[in-house]
Amino acid sequence: MAATHIEVKRWTEEEFERLVLDCKPRVAVFDCDGTLWGGDAGYGFMAWTLEQGLVSRSTSDWIDNRYREYRAGHVSEVTMCAEMVQMYAGLREAELRAAAARYFDEYVRGRVFAEMAALAAKLRKSGVELWAVSSTNRWVIAEGVRDFGIGEERILAAEVRVQEGLITSEIVDVPTDGAKADALRRVGLTQPDAVFGNSVHDLAMLELARCAFPVNPSPALLEAAAKKGWGYFRPDAAEGVNAAVAGETNSAH
Repeated sequence: MAATHIEVKRWTEEEFERLVLDCKPRVAVFDCDGTLWGGDAGYGFMAWTLEQGLVSRSTSDWIDNRYREYRAGHVSEVTMCAEMVQMYAGLREAELRAAAARYFDEYVRGRVFAEMAALAAKLRKSGVELWAVSSTNRWVIAEGVRDFGIGEERILAAEVRVQEGLITSEIVDVPTDGAKADALRRVGLTQPDAVFGNSVHDLAMLELARCAFPVNPSPALLEAAAKKGWGYFRPDAAEGVNAAVAGETNSAH
């Protein structure tokens, strides 16, 4: 018997907003890359810092080779995301914060999805507690979600320990795949009311949610959404941004 094709409902902006508000969330959790803005800011920041000469030539060559191995499937997602933060060991955190602010302002801010910014503002105004979860480094995410009203105390992102202002290679956390759900559980969010994500790497935390909202979903997440009976929302700008960044990376943090 031929497999039955399952249609996935694509919500309009009005339907999406109504579903989110009808969920009456007290806590809302957002993935960042591909969900709040288009593209992979984690990869973009890494490439930009190499171009800017923020790390040594040997580190640059090493991470470039590792990323090629990752794209070829020889390095795992979690390992790659960890090494993309560890590569800055020995630098001053203040320097990375300044670099992240400049990078986001110049290359990512224009890719923020207006619909998601408006929704986050409406939720925040209603007293909803907003969280960000990402496997992109914490410096870039902090810059990106500030305008969404998400403070650093509610960011769970790829992070290394910082000692006396210096970045170390000691991993604190790399929230991706199941580790995103684990990170939420560690801060007491065992069943967040609303979760928004765009990639299969967000599936575990979407499954935790009382209300799951795929946004700008990748093909793998769309397939999972079909099996679970979820709909999805794709911001107007997403189609163009997705096409523009196609081929940059195969991950979405």
